Amino acid sequence: MSAHQTALAVAPMEDVQLTTPGGHRLSVRVFSADKPRSVVIIAGAMGVSQRSYARFAGFLQVQGFTVITFDYYGSGDSLHSHLRDCPVQVTEWGSEDCSAVIRYARERFAGEHLQWLGHSVGGQLLGMTPEVNQLDHATTIACGSGYWWQNSPPTKRVAWLLWYLVAPASLRLCGYFPGKRLNMVGDLPPNVMRQWRRWCLHPEYAVGAEGEAVRAQFASVQVPMSAIAFTDDEMMSETNTLSLHGFYTGTQVNLQRIHPADIGETKIGHLGWFREQYRDTLWQGTLLPLLRDQAQAK
Repeated sequence: MSAHQTALAVAPMEDVQLTTPGGHRLSVRVFSADKPRSVVIIAGAMGVSQRSYARFAGFLQVQGFTVITFDYYGSGDSLHSHLRDCPVQVTEWGSEDCSAVIRYARERFAGEHLQWLGHSVGGQLLGMTPEVNQLDHATTIACGSGYWWQNSPPTKRVAWLLWYLVAPASLRLCGYFPGKRLNMVGDLPPNVMRQWRRWCLHPEYAVGAEGEAVRAQFASVQVPMSAIAFTDDEMMSETNTLSLHGFYTGTQVNLQRIHPADIGETKIGHLGWFREQYRDTLWQGTLLPLLRDQAQAK
């Protein structure tokens, strides 16, 4: 194992517990760098634990970034009861959880350049987070609307089964969504699944399903934004991606669609980019330069 790989494996990290005004107890991890060039908050995808992003966080830490990861309330280390007893909705992940993490970062790292790296739902939540404009820059990765009719073919072929049969039946039988057993997304609190289902059945996703207040929240986002999408994303099509980012009407979104072959890879997909196998290609060649450029722009 190389010295660089060893550094990633033993990246120093601090566990922090936050409690939101609404009572959400959040598990947060801080990968601190001495004299950081920027602070990066990583907001994960639906059903993906913050532990999955630890290697990437360690990589950025070695490059001089302080990184904050966290689990949404009702998931990962922020689950404190049985899932069926967790009443949280997706919108609360923005209004409570994301807001609390941004406030924490601003208080602890006052004066530092603050970036957001939102994977899938982690990019969608920017439009539901009141503190979003306290960020200096935001990057979304593999982020789109989720409207099932516009999904990429591999997901579109099974989406109707999930939304019209599997999700309603499993919620009635189990009281939550047992995604791990079904090999679909991951285990989710019941109201998260119900709300997400409504969104995915609407052509305008969350904005259409939740109404004008959420549309106005998306429009109020003024943070400069970059979007990274992958041509082989089995969930998010180009139409999904353009649709979601089109709701951020108050800012400029710079979209980059990456074909795996263009960076020397055979595949990336929706959930591939944070794996260490992409360290020398996607991490080193695309994500690190983007985050560095934004940090230098402060």
